[in-house]
Amino acid sequence: MNPILHSRILGEGKPLLILHGFLGMLDNWKTLGTRYAEAGLQVHLIDQRNHGNSFWSGEFHYDALAADLHAYMEHHRLNKALLLGHSMGGKTVMQFACTYPGKVEMLLVADIAPRYYPPHHDTILQALASLPLDTLASRSEADKALGRNITDFGVRQFLLKNLYWKEKGQLALKCNIAVLSEKSAEVGEAISPTAAYEGPTLFIRGGNSEYVSPADTPEIRRHFPAALIETIPNTGHWLHAEAPDLFFDTTMDFIKS
Repeated sequence: MNPILHSRILGEGKPLLILHGFLGMLDNWKTLGTRYAEAGLQVHLIDQRNHGNSFWSGEFHYDALAADLHAYMEHHRLNKALLLGHSMGGKTVMQFACTYPGKVEMLLVADIAPRYYPPHHDTILQALASLPLDTLASRSEADKALGRNITDFGVRQFLLKNLYWKEKGQLALKCNIAVLSEKSAEVGEAISPTAAYEGPTLFIRGGNSEYVSPADTPEIRRHFPAALIETIPNTGHWLHAEAPDLFFDTTMDFIKS
């Protein structure tokens, strides 16, 4: 039996479980999580396996990630919850809702569709895997090393959240880079062709993002017939970070509806 996923729980009320994307962690959602808690929800910010402070495992696919979430709910005695996932986390909550529909009150999916996505994380994974962790003396040195392959400052800052001081003078990565590199193709896998969840569902896409387009609508509706699809204009894949107020209002309007 696997350990229970690491989480941070904020507030009291109806449970809202939030799952981060690939190479992310619960800290990515701390600011919005606090706002949801202040709005009267019990927010569970969760690290998925091989990420953040959760356990490492050689098994990495969406059935396993959904089972982790089920074990988490059982452990915390949550009969039903609102589920919100971004990117890889969105695929996890989609798979969960289709496998355990009775455990889901509402499903909220941020900038990902249920379809297959070709592998596209190779450069980032190689950059992280090649960090000379034994010789790095500071985070700024790590940033400089990543900068040789990753020019986007925001992406580097996101990735550097994975760095921590394992002991004095020794940096390490929170994410299981070996398994995530080996299994990276799993992140793009489609959910099962027969999977379906008929409960209330909201898909939110970034207006400038290529992850979800109008062409994905039939596939979304096939798996999630009750789905509403909203667009947050002038945002990319990180829509919740780029337009947090609009993202918060859009999700809360749905939750209250």
